[in-house]
This record gives sequence, C-alpha cells and structure tokens, in this order.
Amino acid sequence: MALLASGNVSAAYIPDRDERGGFNFDNVARNEMMSQNGLKFKAAMKTGTTITGVCFKGGVVLGADTRSTNGETVADKNCEKIHYIAPNIYCCGAGTAADTEAVTGMIASALELHRLATKRKSRVVTALTMLKSHLFKYQGHVGAALVLGGVDINGPHLFSVHPHGSSDSLPFATMGSGSLAAMAVFEADFKEDMTEEEAKEIVARSIRAGIFNDLGSGSNVDLCVITADKVDYLRNYECPNERTYVRSKGYEFPPGTTVLNRRNFMTATAATLPVNKVVDIIDGAPEDVAAAGDAMQTD
Repeated sequence: MALLASGNVSAAYIPDRDERGGFNFDNVARNEMMSQNGLKFKAAMKTGTTITGVCFKGGVVLGADTRSTNGETVADKNCEKIHYIAPNIYCCGAGTAADTEAVTGMIASALELHRLATKRKSRVVTALTMLKSHLFKYQGHVGAALVLGGVDINGPHLFSVHPHGSSDSLPFATMGSGSLAAMAVFEADFKEDMTEEEAKEIVARSIRAGIFNDLGSGSNVDLCVITADKVDYLRNYECPNERTYVRSKGYEFPPGTTVLNRRNFMTATAATLPVNKVVDIIDGAPEDVAAAGDAMQTD
C-alpha cells in the first residue's frame, strides 16, 4: 500500500496490484513464451460421459450412457457406468474408468465389512463421507466424478461428488461432459413428488440429451431404480443408436491384413497350455528361443 502526502486519507490510499479486483492476465505472456520454448502444458481432462440422477416420491432413479472413449476413439459401445455400492446404494461414475471402478469397488468392500460389524443397512451419507474423504486426500488426481444415490432409513438421497472431494445434495444431479445438456432437461421439466414412471422418463430423456449433444457420450441408456423394497437395474433401457445395416456374410480378414510391427512373447501358463501336452522349455532371448524352436521343428 502506498501513502501520499495529503490530508485526505481516502485520497491517499492507492491499492497494491494484488488488491485490485477483476481478472489478472499477467501469466498469458509468460505461458506464450514458455510454449514457444518447447514446454507443453497439460490439457484439461475430458470426462466423456453423461450421468444423471433424480429423486422421486419413494426412491431414486440413476441414469448413464454406455460409451467409453479413449481420446477421440470409442473404446466400448456398451460399458456399465452404474456401479454397485451396497444393496440399497448405487453410484454412477464419470471420468477415468479405472478410477471410478476402483473407488466404487473399494467403498463397496468397506461398507460390506461395516454392515457385517454393525448388523445394520448402510446409509447413503456413510458412503458419501467415505468417497469424499478418499477423493479429497488425493486432491483431484483420482479422476472420479460421481452421482451417488440410494434409499435408507431416512428416505431417498442423491449426491454429486466431484473429483476434488466436494459434494452437493440436490433433488436432481448431472455430471460428465454431457451434464449441461442433461441439466437443461431437468431444469425445464423437474417437479416435486414425481411418480416412478415420470422419474424414469425424465432421466432417460436427460441421458438422450447428452447422447445426441455431446461427442463423449453415446450408445444406450442405462437406468437404476432404487426404492425401499427393491432395486431394478435396467440395462440398455433404451437403445437409440441401433445399427441400421449389418453385413449378412459378416467380416472375414485374411491373415496378413494387419501389418505386424512387433511380436510379443507371453509366458505360458496352465490356462494357455493344452491338457496333457508335453512342452519343452528353452532358456534365452526371444530370438534364440524362436531359432531353437524352428530347428526342433526341422529335425
């Protein structure tokens, strides 16, 4: 802070640079210079998913698309993004597939032990606390964005959990790259105390909005309806992207169609060896083993 020789104190105050409001673009020139010198900055990670959830009168409906992407490539057209947490709790996962499966599996195992120790059903807030604590500990490096839903003794609950460990409790929630398109459906048509069929319809419509308006989301619609009495996992509830043409003869590719750049040698195990087959084990480098094998066949 700088002071001027003036009797007016308010006029004498000049705020320092860090005290001024508004945006600060000082790092733009620095980043441009560093980029020109060859430094590559990490790009923001894209979740590539649409997951949603909504509370209705007596339960929760969770929804997810089924497209799994690897960059710009569709890796799996019909994967499962709604994960089991407890008999009365399920969780939709967006982000890194390995992280979402590992985190939800770890929490499901911990809750199973907790139920065995306490002889009580798991509560949704318990799963929420465990998920938040784990994600916060890793400061966002575990890329799991979750929509957690379930029904316990306190009624239906729905939470969204962000990768850094923060969470929200709302009557409807969306996450993933298609979340904005899905949120538009909820903000337009959500109402209190919906029936189960109304909740299923609006969740399915929100997932379709993500499928048709987000390149990272696609394929089919999965739903999971959780009530106090039962859980209905509706796999491929809707298939809006059915293939219009399938070749009747199938596809046959002759050997050598794909160029072989490198040959990988796998260790033979009991699962890969034929039953009652005598195998000669040869020590050495892969090239030596291949040469020895060719010599044995020639002999």
